[in-house]
Amino acid sequence: MELKPFRGYRYNPELVGDASQCIAPPYDVIDTHLRQILCQQSPYNIAHVTKPLSDNNADPYAQAAQHLQSFIQKGALKQDPRDTIYVYAQDFDIQGQNFRRTGFIALGRLEPYGDNIRPHEHTLDGPKADRLNLTRATKSQIGQIFMLYDDPNDTVEHILTQACTGSQLLCHQDDDNVKHRLFALTDPQHIDTVVQALKNQTTFIADGHHRYETALNYFEETNNPNAAWQLMTFVNFRNPGLLVLPTHRLIKNLPDFAPSTLIGRMNELFDVAWLRYDDDVQKAQRLADMLEGMAQQTQLGEHVIGMYFNDGAFYLATLRDTAPIKKAAPDHSHAWQTLDVAILHKLVLEKLLAIDSAALAAQSHVEYIKDFGHARDDALDAVDRQDAQGLFFLNPTPPEQVQAVAHAGERMPQKSTFFHPKVFSGLVVRMI
Repeated sequence: MELKPFRGYRYNPELVGDASQCIAPPYDVIDTHLRQILCQQSPYNIAHVTKPLSDNNADPYAQAAQHLQSFIQKGALKQDPRDTIYVYAQDFDIQGQNFRRTGFIALGRLEPYGDNIRPHEHTLDGPKADRLNLTRATKSQIGQIFMLYDDPNDTVEHILTQACTGSQLLCHQDDDNVKHRLFALTDPQHIDTVVQALKNQTTFIADGHHRYETALNYFEETNNPNAAWQLMTFVNFRNPGLLVLPTHRLIKNLPDFAPSTLIGRMNELFDVAWLRYDDDVQKAQRLADMLEGMAQQTQLGEHVIGMYFNDGAFYLATLRDTAPIKKAAPDHSHAWQTLDVAILHKLVLEKLLAIDSAALAAQSHVEYIKDFGHARDDALDAVDRQDAQGLFFLNPTPPEQVQAVAHAGERMPQKSTFFHPKVFSGLVVRMI
């Protein structure tokens, strides 16, 4: 991957006040309510640009461009005087454990997917058309593409750690209690070390596939040499703060669905353990037992799925052997075939419940539950209220499995990864 430093535009505290009130989560997790909150925080919040809304039937993308130009003209966004690689540290807690994920923001040279850049997810046309319209109007790069690289000797990590002892450019604590901090790396020797460390590396897109393909389309459309470079955040595969949380599957609207029938059919391929409970206290314990059992089975190299149907039990389903998934997905690599999410999709959702890839994409029978905050408990409550018919639990996909599937030149099933925390927008902006 070829990369370089740049002179980014950052929020100017002398004009905007608290610059931390101007940044925002990525556009795809901002709903109407959150956008309203963000835009009320500051008239300069980047959500005005990344999540444009039409006022009085005006072109929303033109309005986004007007906001961005206004921010620059007023001096709310001010360009740094020196070429910089920006160091991005995120501190957060998961289940009582403290983590720090450290990466850096630089420009990466765009190129078609291949040996240097590998995706792991499929994209949809709608989001790409939306981001392309925004890029055409604003001629800017705001949302960062989250990239992974491999630094086994921690050559880059040492430089980033040292940079984090310097002066903070920005510090923000978000609603999920994630602390976002930004630092500047301007020493030419350190910058060159980072650039050289990634020069011949294969990098992987962790998040931002739609934005990457949009950037490629925009470059091909304009042939602007500046558009050949894209704003990216790079994180080491071996960084201890690189966490992938699980994404579970809530099923709904299935005609004639009966848990006992499904479990009976699953017994042909899986060893299914029943974890029964009689009251709410036991129920909480059985949930914990199931999750612990899933983790233990994975450590033993087994492929396991958890299940809940509000029928007095949790279930632990362990695949007996991999022959059925190899038969169901013969054109896929071994790395893909041994993903728990692939086993769930192919052998259970598709084969036993007739939920094919089109239905998964449409989310007509499946809702994706990111295991963070109260989302898992809310999904269980939905089953208890009969607003949903069941919940399938998955272990998180380890980063090394993401790497293996991408190395094989394949894409993972939909919603296979949930990298936490999200990479925020507005930390630094690049004008094309």
